[in-house]
Amino acid sequence: MSVTSKTASVPLGHYDDHAKGMLIAACGVLVLSFDALLIRLADSTSDNVTFWRGALTFLTTALLSMVWRQRWPITPALWLAGIAIASLYGVNTWLFVFSISHTSTANTVVILASSPLFAALFSRLLLGERVLRRTLVAIGVSVLGVMVVFAGSDSGNSQGMGDLAALLLAASMGMMFTLLRRFGDLPRLPIIALAGAIAALISWPLATPLTLEPASYGWLALMGLIQIPLATILIMTAPRYLPSTEVSLFLLLETVLGPVWVWLILGETTSIHTLIGGTAILGAISVNTWLALRRAPDTHRNA
Repeated sequence: MSVTSKTASVPLGHYDDHAKGMLIAACGVLVLSFDALLIRLADSTSDNVTFWRGALTFLTTALLSMVWRQRWPITPALWLAGIAIASLYGVNTWLFVFSISHTSTANTVVILASSPLFAALFSRLLLGERVLRRTLVAIGVSVLGVMVVFAGSDSGNSQGMGDLAALLLAASMGMMFTLLRRFGDLPRLPIIALAGAIAALISWPLATPLTLEPASYGWLALMGLIQIPLATILIMTAPRYLPSTEVSLFLLLETVLGPVWVWLILGETTSIHTLIGGTAILGAISVNTWLALRRAPDTHRNA
């Protein structure tokens, strides 16, 4: 009887939510990892790609919002938070496409891998959220892996603007995840739809969207109608179950997978530095995930 009572008193909800959050984040980043490849295949200017990507994402998610009856928040605080998150994501779209168009795929995703550092900083400053030691260690190992990848990049080319855009993107992503963590009840689809509209409006003045090759429209449709909405819904849902730092840590997977897809399809080679650094990054995420799953039930059992 005592064993039954003890077992019944163990709250497994947090453990289940944490596992669910990690699965959602991992799937979202896997889908997102094809982003750089699709941008390369679209073969157009960054403004054209951003315009169609944003416009098609807006159409898809706005339609889904109506079908699933997700409404924009009514309270002033949630309304302002939704606007802020959508604005950040809209700008992020432009920054990512601009960076991919002006520097190497590896450079973009490597610099973007610093987003967990920004997420940890913003979570600590804005939410007072303690960063677990295992997460800090994972971030540290991942940063070392990023440094190894960066050491193998070609420093002979002028890539400053693309690299700067990637760094601004990393900071903006960290802030976005923190706000999503703070306002977990916000409906995701209306935010994604507004972000798509913002991205299209930002790029519209310099875009020539009706002058692309026919094949480009196919890749842009795949990106805007399926890949981006699916990846974004998953990634924006994950902070409901995980701290923003851990969600952004999963984005490090794109540091490895993004260049791999571009290499397999387009032959853009990956250096030994990228392979070594990528192994460190994947190892850090794997260990952090394993420890989270292993320790969560132990914590509740001892509570």
